[in-house]
Amino acid sequence: MPESTRRDFIRGAAAVAPAIQSSLAQGGANDRINVAVVGFHGRGRAHIHEFAKVAGVRIAALCDVDERLFPEAVGLVERLQGHRPSTEIDIRKLLERKDIDAISIAAPDYWHALMTIWGCQAGKDVYVEKPVSFTIVEGRRMVEAARKYKRIVQSGLNMRAEPEVRASMKLLHGGSFGKTWRAKIDLVKPRGSIGRVQEASIPQGVHWDLYLGPSPYRAFTPNRFHYGWHFFKDTSTTDLGNTGVHHFDAARWGLNKRTHPTKVHCTGGYYIWDSDQETPNFQTGTLEYPDGTILDFTANNVYAPPNPDTNVYFTTEGYLTGGRTWQAFRGKFDPRAGSVSAAGVDERATNASFPKASYTPVPIDAAAEPNITQFDNFIQCVRSRKMENLYCEVEEGHLSTSLCHMANISYTLGRKLVFDPVKEQFVGDAEANALLTRKYREPYVLPAKV
Repeated sequence: MPESTRRDFIRGAAAVAPAIQSSLAQGGANDRINVAVVGFHGRGRAHIHEFAKVAGVRIAALCDVDERLFPEAVGLVERLQGHRPSTEIDIRKLLERKDIDAISIAAPDYWHALMTIWGCQAGKDVYVEKPVSFTIVEGRRMVEAARKYKRIVQSGLNMRAEPEVRASMKLLHGGSFGKTWRAKIDLVKPRGSIGRVQEASIPQGVHWDLYLGPSPYRAFTPNRFHYGWHFFKDTSTTDLGNTGVHHFDAARWGLNKRTHPTKVHCTGGYYIWDSDQETPNFQTGTLEYPDGTILDFTANNVYAPPNPDTNVYFTTEGYLTGGRTWQAFRGKFDPRAGSVSAAGVDERATNASFPKASYTPVPIDAAAEPNITQFDNFIQCVRSRKMENLYCEVEEGHLSTSLCHMANISYTLGRKLVFDPVKEQFVGDAEANALLTRKYREPYVLPAKV
């Protein structure tokens, strides 16, 4: 889209946005919300199912760069909602439509920022999958766009919607369970080899240039397409950004931190397989906040004991574990019995260093929490225009996603880094700061100002 045309498009969209907002807030005959799902090969299919359940929501359009996916996805919407959605291959065409109120983004990570910013500029509300961004600079630019255009932007970090998680966070933040001084993530997510694959012809119906978007142009290989982009440096946020970000978000939420850490160190590597994969399949590290609070993590894609308790929180009163179920335990140290020996040694003081630890379960009242999905919550806020009621507003998503980016930068450079949370820059490290952003391929360029 030429820049002059794009400016006219943004001005026109901004002019109609207040009318859309007023209509949604007033309810009545115009209360239906038209949603477009962008990217539906994988996670986007869940978006279709979830939005189809929400009263007053119509999945009006589907957008993907692979035209071969359209018949099945269109049929799915027809079965779920009884109407035939339109289809687009290019989100820029989709955003020109005035009948679309919101877009739901499940495209690859490296597309999230551009699609979100363009959506905000076009007067659309946005649901964007995790991780919200591909770089720290992108995340901040997304927050700026949401604020400037007064849009509702929800991050798809959907552990925030789970009643057990919400109740656990209330326990951690309520004061009765002490101060949380450490959060640990131990993620075990086995993944196999992606193999070694030769360059191939681009399949008919696949718009490869549009698929790569802002990333450098690469020849088509089947293991780079669809889910395969997770395993190549140009397009991946590693498994920290892919799966781990959910747990980083829950860890930061439990620590009650709404700022960035100041220190980060991450190491790891690629083990076991011989393949085209360029990203690590094991990473471990530590993030430290200004007050000394620690967030330490391990992300393991290779053979390891299954671990149902991915998140653990350590408090001054005990500990809380979370994964398949969430449980809290209050601790107590009982000194061992001792006496004064015949030689005059006071064994009571010695045994104080080897106490017995006992734990008492602490109830987590998940039943008191509403069972409202991340998608329901998004639509509620689209109607109310109250961004403060979002389960995971885009700035929360930015703070949590940045943890993954910081760790990946430390891993890439192979050293510990110091970060300035206010400036969102590394301290005295030009090489690290160069990785806060990326090079963009024309015309898919992140705007310097939104």
